[in-house]
Amino acid sequence: MAITAASVKELRERTGAGMMDCKKALTETNGDMEAAIDLMRASGSAKAAKKSGRVAAEGLVKVNISEDGKTATILEVNSETDFVTKGDAFIDFVDTLGALALKTTPANIDEFLTQTLDNGDSLEKSRENIVAKVGENVAIRRVETITVDTGVIGAYKHGERIAVLAVLKGGDEALAKDIAMHIAATRPECITEDQLDPALLEREKAIFVEQAQESGKPDNIIEKMIGGRMKKFINEVTLYGQAFIKDPDTTVGALAKSNNAEVKSFIRFEVGEGIEKKEENFAEEVAAQMKG
Repeated sequence: MAITAASVKELRERTGAGMMDCKKALTETNGDMEAAIDLMRASGSAKAAKKSGRVAAEGLVKVNISEDGKTATILEVNSETDFVTKGDAFIDFVDTLGALALKTTPANIDEFLTQTLDNGDSLEKSRENIVAKVGENVAIRRVETITVDTGVIGAYKHGERIAVLAVLKGGDEALAKDIAMHIAATRPECITEDQLDPALLEREKAIFVEQAQESGKPDNIIEKMIGGRMKKFINEVTLYGQAFIKDPDTTVGALAKSNNAEVKSFIRFEVGEGIEKKEENFAEEVAAQMKG
């Protein structure tokens, strides 16, 4: 029997086990849902079932950088409450996952979740163990890896909830860290105007047009108003257009240029961001997994 995305989703919802464990159980039981549940209960995969439906929107972010500074990973692990994030068990769990991520350099969370720890436990098994220890749902949510040959990686953490990796061509580690710190504070959409989503620009322009028309001013004045507001908006949401937090008299773009540097990319993780949206798109994610 073919294993469908819907059956994997149902089994995950009923047991609280990981996606890969659900797919494996269904495969071993030829798609028999009840038999798969019994198999998972017998193996201990469903021990965290009662907690799996709880929203885990707190947690920690973790950044790890290789000794040569050429590879870095950024990771988010979620819990239900902030209280749990301050406990040694959860902190050690996140540290262990961070070290594993740097060792295995996964391209994405799906690849990462197939890894095993040095003690032989799967990541799902280790997640179940920490759930049992802390008494809350825990989710290994996302991870990304950055590797450079000639560039510079800058890392910055704001407390335990926001982490940023920034990659520069040219410049140095201190500049890269300053720009990463700026990104942590300002949350830019992208680096330059040409990278902005055209739909976002159109939506903002439509709002500005409506506001300007309500002013009753002549069309030529309205056109100038819209142009000025759009320019201000673009500067606010693009990294290069933003005023540098350490020196508001210069933009990040001007700062990079003055240091013969170019920001090539950045990753910004903030604990809990987009949790609800992710849950809404879960069925699509399962479908994509199944195709693999």
